Order: sequence, then structure tokens, then C-alpha cells
Amino acid sequence: MRWRITLAFALVACAGLMLLLAARAANMPGNKPDEKKADEKKAEDKPAAKYEIPYRLTDTKHIVVRAKINGKGPFNMVVDTGAPAIFIPKSVAKKAKVEENEKGLVDFDSFEIEGGLKVEKARGRVEDLVQLDGMNSMGLAGVELHGVIGYNVLARYRIEYDFTKDKLVFEPLAKFDPPPLVPLGGKGNTDIQSMGPMVKMLAAFLGLKPNFDMVPRGFTGLEYEEADGKVTIKSVLPGSPAEKAGLKAGDVITSVKTVSVDSGKDLHKALEKAGVGTKWRFYITRGGKEEEIVVELGKGL
Repeated sequence: MRWRITLAFALVACAGLMLLLAARAANMPGNKPDEKKADEKKAEDKPAAKYEIPYRLTDTKHIVVRAKINGKGPFNMVVDTGAPAIFIPKSVAKKAKVEENEKGLVDFDSFEIEGGLKVEKARGRVEDLVQLDGMNSMGLAGVELHGVIGYNVLARYRIEYDFTKDKLVFEPLAKFDPPPLVPLGGKGNTDIQSMGPMVKMLAAFLGLKPNFDMVPRGFTGLEYEEADGKVTIKSVLPGSPAEKAGLKAGDVITSVKTVSVDSGKDLHKALEKAGVGTKWRFYITRGGKEEEIVVELGKGL
């Protein structure tokens, strides 16, 4: 009889302890329904990170950014919302060591766009596009094109295009995922793709040679703003070529080499073909005095 009473007391004590622990857990920060809703609202209200992506306009007026694929590169990629996905030719796939799966698709281990944007779960196709073959063979773009970034990546972001500046702004969309890339089946239109080798042969027959050299773009490491016909340095990245040369926030850039700078477009044009290791003379106004500062450009991505 005594052992039954003892067991009953033990059960009551355990039940009481469990209720106490449950009550304490419910009162812990973040476990109350109202607090959870508040935390979720804070997460929604928190502004998404924005990425400033350096770009260039080719001679054919295509927007090109640089990207590393599986840590290899950088590769010059055309930004094209009309393309359904990332497309890279077989030569790039070989360098980046990517392989197609049984559905003809590629899941990249990593895909990083210059400017610090790492695209998660990037997927694409390996295909020699006749458009890129033709443009590269005849040197129409002024730079070698290595692939295309299409809708399945671009649709993840709100993108700001301002051709008076040298960077695009990518802002992630928190609640939107583009439809998954699905193979269409079949071999597609092989007639148009067969034109690629024909264009190469025609270019060789006509004596046309690509008019580009693969020279990495130089990196200055400064951010600027423009107002009232002046381009003023807004900030300088620590350890960047600009900081090492002595450029400072508040400096007004009046010219670079022989190019007068009255707008961001002028500055972009002046540095458009500046390569790594080249030295550029920046003429600035600081505290009412004119100064000349030589910047040796560094390596970006």
C-alpha cells in the first residue's frame, strides 16, 4: 500500500515539474506568439542587402558583368533577361570543371558575380551559342564573351540600371523564386547552331580578327557622387589603390589623364579600358587647391 502512495506522489511531482518547465519555456524570449509575430515582422521590415555590380557596355551595347564559376575565372557574362537561364560554352565548362546531369542541366558549385554577389543554387546549361560564337569570331563586342546570365538568376533581384554610373544595383527579392529551369526535350534547332562554325569560317575568309585583348579591368576602390556638375569622392575603401595613392572622401575629381570629368559618365568613360597595374593621373580639388595624384590600379574579382 505504501509503495502505491509513494508512486502516486512521484507521478504528481513529475507532472508538476513538466508543467513548470513548459510554462517557463513558453515565457522565454521569442516563444510567445506575439513575440514570434513581432520577430517575423522585424525580419520583413529589415532592408535587404544591396550589391553594387561593376559592368561595362560592349561596343555592341550589351551589358557585361564578370563572374567566377566554381572559383574559376573571371568570365565575361552578358546580362540578358531574354535568356531563360545561365548559358556557358563547352570551353568555359571545361575550365570551370562543370558537368551536365542526365537532364542536360548544370548545377554550379558556386557562382559569384563581381561586387560580392554569391548566387545560391545557380543552375544553367552548357551550350555553344551561335550568337556568342559569331560576335567573338568577328570581334564585334570589343571584349571576349564567355556566357549569358539569364532570367532564372536575374529574376531573383530588383535591378537598378543607370548608365550614367559604372555599377548596377542588385537587391534580392525576399519572397520570390523564379520557376525552376526545365529542359524542353529534344535537340532543339540545330540549323541555327550550325551557323556558329560557318561564321568563324567566314570571318577567317574575310581576314577579320577579334579586336580585343583579355586585359583584366583595373580596380580603384572609390565610391563617388555627382551634383552640380561635379564628381565628388564619397568614400574610399580601406587598403584600396585609391587610399594608398592618397585620394580622400570629399575630393572633387576634375579630370583623369586628359579626360575632363564633369559627370559619373565621364569618369566611367575615362577608366573604361584601364587595366590592372596601369597608372592613372587623377586631377582633384581639395580644400580649394588643385592636386595631382597618381593611382596604380589593382585587381578586382
